[in-house]
Amino acid sequence: MQLQQLRYFTAVADTRHFTRAAEREHVAQPSLSQQIRSLERELGAELFHRARGHITLTDAGETLLPFARRILADTETARREVQEVAQLRRGRLRLGAPPSLCASLVPDVLSAFHAAYPGVDLIVTEDGSQDLVRALADGELDLALIITPLPVQAPALATSDLLREELVVVSAPDRPAPVGARRTRIRVEDLRGRPLAMFRRGYDLREFTTAACRAAGFEPTFTVEGGEMDAVLGFVRAGLGIAVVPSMVAERSGLRVTRFATPGMHRVVSVAHRGDVSPPRAARELQRILMEHLEA
Repeated sequence: MQLQQLRYFTAVADTRHFTRAAEREHVAQPSLSQQIRSLERELGAELFHRARGHITLTDAGETLLPFARRILADTETARREVQEVAQLRRGRLRLGAPPSLCASLVPDVLSAFHAAYPGVDLIVTEDGSQDLVRALADGELDLALIITPLPVQAPALATSDLLREELVVVSAPDRPAPVGARRTRIRVEDLRGRPLAMFRRGYDLREFTTAACRAAGFEPTFTVEGGEMDAVLGFVRAGLGIAVVPSMVAERSGLRVTRFATPGMHRVVSVAHRGDVSPPRAARELQRILMEHLEA
């Protein structure tokens, strides 16, 4: 049973005339009649009483008609729904990002995406890169912003570098600067013995800062630890210590910003999706908007 046969059948049922039904369906009358005959053979019953100039439904035709109308209506609804998703009039986008990016880059990008596609629901997962990689692999996310390189390779993912972001030191404006008056930049070595407000375990910036300090030959000193981005900035604002944060976050924090001496400290932000499936169109559009935002 084909949708075309059901359309032809309902057209004859509506018009009670094969020729007018063929005209309505923009098909030759013999072709329409042939399709009706084929449908009748498949069902094993005649659907119309055919008298010259008078076409009526048989009992079998009366039984089929409401089902045929429902099938055709559901098919049209499905076609329309799929088109709306394909054209991003509706749908869902699941994005993952580290808290530091959710506090800086992500809001502006999602605002631009929502302005372009207001019918698409946005679901954001805020977590560390390693957890986001697992969520991508499990199919729980469509797209994720992660910090690379990852400590453990994830061959199932496709990644593209987005930007190389500078890391800086933030401190409370009403407390002494982390460097003397004659210097404007700080070195990693200057963090030795300094009280640091530190992020929770598993947080990308914690691992990055700790690794940089160890590479310089010392263990960092934490006065308070375990917070997310907002909490750590609050700790710094209260004078509990200084912190290493991304420049995009620092610029919005209202705290004193001190840059690292050349070559500085940087991290690479990448966009990732599963490598075995193509990301949905909404994810591809978000990636395009993200690139345009960064270029601007």
